[in-house]
Amino acid sequence: MEQSREEFLKQFGGDYGYPDAPKGVDEMRATDFKRLEEMVYLDHAGATLYSEAQMADVLKDLTSNVYGNPHSQSDSSMAASDIITAARHQVLKYFNASPRDYKCIFTSGATAALKLVGECFPWSRESCYMYTMENHNSVLGIREYALSKGATAMAVDVEEVVDLAKNHDSGSLYKISRHSDQRRDKDVLSHNYQNGRLSDISGNNWNIFAFPSECNFSGQKFNLNLVKLIKEGKIPLQQQGQWMVLIDAAKGCATEPPNLTLYPADFVVCSFYKIFGYPTGLGALIVKNEAANLLNKRYFSGGTVAASIADIDFVQRRNSIEQVLEDGTISFLSIASLRHGFKIIDMLTIAAIGRHTASLATYVRGKMMGLKHSNEKNVCTIYGQQATKVENLKMGPTITFNLKREDGSWFGYREVEKLASLSGIHLRTGCFCNPGACAKYLGLSHSDLVSNFEAGHVCWDDNDIINGKPTGAVRISFGYMSIYEDAEKFLKFLQSSFVSRPVQFNNEYMLNLNTLSLVDNWSPKVVSDVQLKSITIYPVKSCQGFSVKSWPLTTGGLMYDREWLLQGSGGEILTQKKVPELGSICTLIDLELGKLFIESPICKDKLQISLLENLTDLSAEVDVYGQRYEVQSYKDRVNTWFSEAIRRPCTFVRCSSSNYRSYTNSGSRDRPCRDAQRKLNFVNEGQLLLISAESISDLNRRLSSGNGDGKQQLLVDAMRFRPNIVISGSSPYNEDNWTKLRIGEACFTSMGGCNRCQMINLYQNSGQVLKSKEPLATLASYRRKKGKILFGILLNYEDMDGGNEIVAERWLQVGQQVYPFTE
Repeated sequence: MEQSREEFLKQFGGDYGYPDAPKGVDEMRATDFKRLEEMVYLDHAGATLYSEAQMADVLKDLTSNVYGNPHSQSDSSMAASDIITAARHQVLKYFNASPRDYKCIFTSGATAALKLVGECFPWSRESCYMYTMENHNSVLGIREYALSKGATAMAVDVEEVVDLAKNHDSGSLYKISRHSDQRRDKDVLSHNYQNGRLSDISGNNWNIFAFPSECNFSGQKFNLNLVKLIKEGKIPLQQQGQWMVLIDAAKGCATEPPNLTLYPADFVVCSFYKIFGYPTGLGALIVKNEAANLLNKRYFSGGTVAASIADIDFVQRRNSIEQVLEDGTISFLSIASLRHGFKIIDMLTIAAIGRHTASLATYVRGKMMGLKHSNEKNVCTIYGQQATKVENLKMGPTITFNLKREDGSWFGYREVEKLASLSGIHLRTGCFCNPGACAKYLGLSHSDLVSNFEAGHVCWDDNDIINGKPTGAVRISFGYMSIYEDAEKFLKFLQSSFVSRPVQFNNEYMLNLNTLSLVDNWSPKVVSDVQLKSITIYPVKSCQGFSVKSWPLTTGGLMYDREWLLQGSGGEILTQKKVPELGSICTLIDLELGKLFIESPICKDKLQISLLENLTDLSAEVDVYGQRYEVQSYKDRVNTWFSEAIRRPCTFVRCSSSNYRSYTNSGSRDRPCRDAQRKLNFVNEGQLLLISAESISDLNRRLSSGNGDGKQQLLVDAMRFRPNIVISGSSPYNEDNWTKLRIGEACFTSMGGCNRCQMINLYQNSGQVLKSKEPLATLASYRRKKGKILFGILLNYEDMDGGNEIVAERWLQVGQQVYPFTE
C-alpha cells in the first residue's frame, strides 16, 4: 500500500489533507474518529460523521449552561435566544449571504424546508414549477402543491455546452430540454394549451425553477450561473411572470456551499448532519427577503403570533419572518450545538475540505475506470461525468456506479452491498431518492419503471436486476475525515470481489468466483457410502433445535419442524437477526407425551405446550415473507412467557395451514429453483436443509488458512447453518450436483443451493449472542454465484407415489444410507 500511497501523494499531495490546520487528516482520524478503526465509511452523501471532539464540546456546553424555552424573558430563555440569533448569522455566513438580504429559517431538515416553500408559495393557474430531472424526491414533492392549485409542473434536462467564441458566463451555454407538461385542471389544460404547448399568459404570476447544487445520485455539480441567467431572463423558459430560483444544497453544501453573494438564489435548503454529522433533525431554509414576503403560511402556532383570541376569528401574526415560519418551539438545544460543528469546518476551511474530498474521489474514479476483467472488458460503469460534453465538468466527492461480470451481465447492487458489509465497508445502494437521475443514467424508460413496479420492485428492496437491467446503483462518497486508506481498501475490495482472474485449483476445488462451478467435477472420488449423520428439528423459527435418532416425515417435511414462530407487537416476524435472544431459547418435543417443552435462561419456569391443544377459536392469518398462512394464536400465559424471554412484547403462533407454494425450476445446478407445489411451514424456501460434513470440513480448512493475521481462529460446526439433516461420506460440495436423493425409503427432490445470509455469523459464547464476519465472508470468496452465497441444499419430501397417492408414514433414522441421483 505504501507504493500506492506515494503514487497518490505525488498526484494529489497538494490537495490531500489539511496542512494548514492544527491537525492533519491522519491525526484527526486517529484521535477524533477512533470508532472508525477497521471500518471504511463511504456514505457521507447520506450522512457524514460527527467527531468525538465535537461531541465532547456539545456535552460540555449543555452540562455547563442552562438554555430555556426561547419563548420567554427569563435568563435561561434569553440565553437560548442569543444562541439562536448567533446560529442564524453563522448559517448565513456559511453561505456568504448578507443578513440584510437573507433570513435563516430553522426547520427539521432540508425536506421540511422544501415542504415549507411548497405549501406557502403563491401558486396560481398561471404558475409553473420547473425542476431538473436530477432532483431528490423532496424537491419533486413540491409539484403536489403546484398541481393542486392548477399550476403547471415540468421536468427539464439542462445541458451545458462550451462556446469557446464567447467569454461571458464562463463561456458556457445552456440548452433546456423540456419533458411533458403536467396539469391536473382539465379546464385550464384545454384553455392554456395551443398546438400541444403551453400558451403565453400575461399577469404577475410567480414561478419556481429548482435544481441541486450537486446531484446526490451522480455527484455532478450544477453551474450556479444558472441562478443569474434564469432570474435575468437570459434562458428562455417559455413562461411569463417572475421566476424564483430554488437550490437544493443538502448534498453540495458539505464541500461547496452556494455563494449567495455571487449567485443570489431565492431559496436554499440544507441539513446540518450532512455537513458535520450532528445534530440530526435540524436544517434550514435560507430565503431572500423579497421571496420570504411571498410566502403565505396559513397555520399559526405557539411563537408565531403576536396576539390571538380563542372564541372569535382574530389573530395577529408576528412581524419577524423567522417567527412566522417556524412553528412552535424550535429545537433550541440542537441549534446550540451547531457552533461546535461549524468550529471544525472553520478550522479546516471549506475550501480545503473541497480539495481534500475531491482528491480522493478523483483518484478512486480513475482507478475504477482502469479495472478490467481477464478478457479486457471494463468492470465499472460510472455514472455522471462521462455523459456530458463538457470535459471539465465539476464533480463532487461522490462516485455512483454499477459493476459488470466478465460476460457482460450485471452484478446486482445488493450483492455488492452484502459483500461490502462483510468487508467492513459502508456504502449506499438503490436510487438514493432521486428517480429522475436514476432513470436517466440507467437508461430506464417509463415502461421499464412501471413494469419494474408491477414486478414488485419498490424502494429499498432486493430487486436489483429486472429483465437484465439494474434497477439502481452503488454509491460511495467521501467526507472531510476520509483518508487515503479508505480509498485503497475500497479499491482492493472491488479487485478481490468482482474482477475475474484466471482459474486456479486448490485441492481439486475450483476457486474462480465469477466462473464458479459449485460442483467438484474434478474430484476422482466417487459417492459410495453416504450416510445420514444427524437429524435436527427446529419447532420454533429462529430458536434452538434438538437432535434425534429418528423422526417421522409428513406432507410438510419433518413433523413439527418450524411449525411455530413469534410475531412482534407490530405483526412483524421475529428472527435472530432482529432478536438475538431467540438463539438462547431451547426447544424439545416429546412425541409420546404429545408436548412441546421450551426453556429460556431468563425465565425460571419451563414452558409446556400441548401438541394437541385446540386453538381454533384463536385463528388468524399472517403474512410471512409474502406467503399467507392460517395460524392459531395462544393465550396470555404463553405470550407473557415469551415476552419475558426475549424482553419485548410478542405473540406465539402456530401454523395451522398454508397455501401450497408454486415454484419454477430454473434447471441449473445451482438452481434457486423451486420445483413444484409443496406445503411449507414457517421455512423460507425448502422443507429441509441438508449440509455435508465434508463441506463443513473444507470450509473450516479455508477458515484456518485465512486467519494468518494473528486473530483468533473461528471454526464452525454444521449446527451454525441450522440444518435438518447432516450427511457424511461424500466429497465436499458434491451435494450441489444432486437432483434427487433417497434416504431409507423416503425420496427427496433437491431444490438447489441454500442462499446464506448474515444469520450464520451469529454464534453463542458464554450465554451471549455474538456476531462476526465469518463464515459468510469466507464463503463469499468461493461459493458466490449470480449474487447468491450458496452452502447446503434445500430438499422437498416426495410424499406421493406414482399414482399421486400419499404414501404411508415414513421415518428418517440416523445411520440410514443416502442414495443421491444426478442428472
